[in-house]
Amino acid sequence: MSVEMSPRRRRDVIDALRRGVVPVNGLDALAVGLDRFVAALDDDLDRAAGGGSVFKAIRGEYGAGKTFFTRWLAERAKRRGFAAAEVQISELETPLHRMETVYRRLVENLSTEQFSPSALRPILDGWIYALEDDVVAGGKVAEDDANALETAVGALLEVRLAEISRSTPGFAAAVRGYRAATAGGDHATADGLAAWLSGQPHVAAATRRVAGVKGDLDHFAALSFLQGLLTVLRDSGHPGLLLVLDEVETLQRVRSDARDKALNALRQFIDEIYAGRFPGLLLVITGTPAFYDGAQGVQRLPPLAQRLATDFGSDARWDNPRATQVRLPGFSLDALVELGSRVRDIYGSSAVQDRIDDSYLRELAVAVTGKLGGQVGVAPRIYLKKLVADVLDRADQFDDWNPREHYALTVRSDELTAVERNVAAADDITLQL
Repeated sequence: MSVEMSPRRRRDVIDALRRGVVPVNGLDALAVGLDRFVAALDDDLDRAAGGGSVFKAIRGEYGAGKTFFTRWLAERAKRRGFAAAEVQISELETPLHRMETVYRRLVENLSTEQFSPSALRPILDGWIYALEDDVVAGGKVAEDDANALETAVGALLEVRLAEISRSTPGFAAAVRGYRAATAGGDHATADGLAAWLSGQPHVAAATRRVAGVKGDLDHFAALSFLQGLLTVLRDSGHPGLLLVLDEVETLQRVRSDARDKALNALRQFIDEIYAGRFPGLLLVITGTPAFYDGAQGVQRLPPLAQRLATDFGSDARWDNPRATQVRLPGFSLDALVELGSRVRDIYGSSAVQDRIDDSYLRELAVAVTGKLGGQVGVAPRIYLKKLVADVLDRADQFDDWNPREHYALTVRSDELTAVERNVAAADDITLQL
């Protein structure tokens, strides 16, 4: 397989795999077995870009590639102009029943193809510049007439903010204040109002008074702020937002009262999406089968279970990618070998091509899987880490190094995640003492 990728992106992908993490970009080249989802997901993105709103639930065991899948989807979305954000749900840092915290994490992780997190300030600035361009393009105001341009931009801003003001007057007031502070060179006030728009707490009262806003963001205002953000995104040239709520299955481990609040918050959020409150939003959640099917997860709240109910047969080949809930089948040994061959090609060194052939990639895949209790589904992360750091790097640097002669696979307990450690065959692990 020929991999078209810039040298810098190749280095970024290989370095991430060497560290045992999902790369930030270049995921199309690693997307083994995801072709069957492309058409349905592109339709979902089209619906969001056209002003609709979409909800999708991703189902997969630990190691099935849920995080990879959502980041691959985010990469596709950003290439189409979308903004994207991934929020890790956790009991202490980002509880799902505290939407103000979810919104804050959303903005902190907001990115576009051009801007890394947090992209809120560039998006706001781009929106303001777009207003100026629209005024000049109207032909009624000369670009060099500063006073007339300022007045016309202010009037257009009020028109654009009218929709936001109806649902979120505080958001609109803060945007208005941000523009005024930016135009006036008051960077401290602009920074403070951008922080308030991001949902950050404890913004100075003096800063908030400038824009005429009060207090901090709460649970109910957070969803209105999301509406405002979607409007700004659309007006600044971004057709929509992909929001991923990852590791939602952690709700199963929280206190029962917090779990019930979180499940109900998710149910309400989904209902708001179906009601069309968030045009341009594609919301994706990820979870394990136990979360969707178990008594401590979705099934604990029947109305939520009804909304997510999807029939899965014994053969994943006939799964419907258009369904509300889709499952990731996980890796087979053949898929793992194909993934290894793609990584070898991305590595891009002629020195490794002959010595690290497909036969050896399969040997390594079998060995790593054996260290992990024979479960291929949890093997990809450690397999790729070993392939890059222990095999490809050595083959690239030492001309006389041969993996079959000079390398014996060991897997230490301290390099495994909790899930990998649980499935590992204890007798086969070399412990670091």
